Amino acid sequence: MTVPTAPLDLSERQRLHVIGVGGPGMSAIAIALAEMGHVVSGSDIRERPELDRVRAAGVTVTVGHARVNVDGCEAITYSTAVPLNNVEIDEASRRGITTLRRAGMLASICAQARSLGVAGTHGKTTTTSMVMLILAEAGLRPSFIVGGDVTDMGTGAQWTGGEWLVVEADESDGTHLELPLFATVLTNVEADHLDHYGDLAAIEDSFDRYLSQVGGPVVVCADDPVCRRLAGIHGAITYGQAADADFRACDLHASQGSYSFTVERNGRLLGDVALPLRGVHNVVNATGAIALAMSIGISFEACARALARFGGVARRFDIRGTDGGATLVDDYAHIPSEIAAVLAAARGSGDGWRRVIAVFQPNRFNRMVTLSPEYRDSFVDADLVVLTEIFASGTTPIPGVTGKLVVNAVLDAHPDTRVAWLPRRHDLIEFIGRELRDGDVCISMGCGDIASFPEEVLEWRALSPTRNR
Repeated sequence: MTVPTAPLDLSERQRLHVIGVGGPGMSAIAIALAEMGHVVSGSDIRERPELDRVRAAGVTVTVGHARVNVDGCEAITYSTAVPLNNVEIDEASRRGITTLRRAGMLASICAQARSLGVAGTHGKTTTTSMVMLILAEAGLRPSFIVGGDVTDMGTGAQWTGGEWLVVEADESDGTHLELPLFATVLTNVEADHLDHYGDLAAIEDSFDRYLSQVGGPVVVCADDPVCRRLAGIHGAITYGQAADADFRACDLHASQGSYSFTVERNGRLLGDVALPLRGVHNVVNATGAIALAMSIGISFEACARALARFGGVARRFDIRGTDGGATLVDDYAHIPSEIAAVLAAARGSGDGWRRVIAVFQPNRFNRMVTLSPEYRDSFVDADLVVLTEIFASGTTPIPGVTGKLVVNAVLDAHPDTRVAWLPRRHDLIEFIGRELRDGDVCISMGCGDIASFPEEVLEWRALSPTRNR
């Protein structure tokens, strides 16, 4: 076993600069660094609401990039979204200032604590948040760096100076392979980020190497076929609904947006959990959090108490508003299994919704050119499926690659599905604004600018005299 080492020693106070500080990953790093006691500055290309929180943590923020921003720095770090010809990166290189990608700085932070990583294609942010809150309930004062805002904390990062750090181990650019971790949860392994890996085999190999680097407990979901294979290779603790999982979620009951279930460990009943979240996938996430927490000595009772109060994570089945008896929900889901899980959660939530409307914004041209057929069965729990145009996320348009590819995939597999293709945003807003009626839940999904869609629909309905009432 070879554990990654940190490229930068953060045990002494330093002057640090974060490029792309407004992004969710980089803002979390900047906040953690500032709370560790470092002198931190950051820059971004535009003003955005996230920067207010970064400033509140003591980070000096500049809107716009300039060579002068790296004056006096001992090290800089930058987001993968920042081009390498950025003037601040160039100036740091010219001056011989230590320059780290996001992964390197996150690894350096992880080295300052006993770090617990949560990895996997999806479910990371929710599971990371659950683990962090369980440790807090147990009195361990964990620090955390998460890829989304934890509702209970109002932030995605905090440095407490305690022994433990809970961190989201992101695989999108190989960050997970650089983190020095004491223990980990692996939620699932599916095809994603093919621009970085090329194919699923390379993704699987990266997680195989990831698990081999972890020094302590390795906790892996037995419900996922790739994870199951990796669990056997690495002698992992397993969790899920599978009959042979070491930690098994049983006797699930959904009611009014929450789940109750029991947990068994190697066939022995541990107790009951009341989880205020929708979806079987979140029951499985909670079981993984319990398995990791108990593997480092935390009691089941502390786990159950923390999960009973879990408030969720921003952009994960995030109810944004109601109007005329219709509920509008925003969710980050953007790969096929995530979408299927979110829609199944709505269908079986116990909320009494009569229709489930799915609105999906595909993401990245290079993702859709290969993965669009995989969406064919993602919308089976929706009564109405509405597709819009691909959000580029910095990728280059490809001739013939549009959101219509997802439409075709769905209709080829399920020709009776009611599907609407609305590539223009104003048409999309008006269509949903007119369509919504009492008893509907409309779930807009994607990782692009679809996040603002519920508010746009609510505004249209407030102003339109011809809406469906």
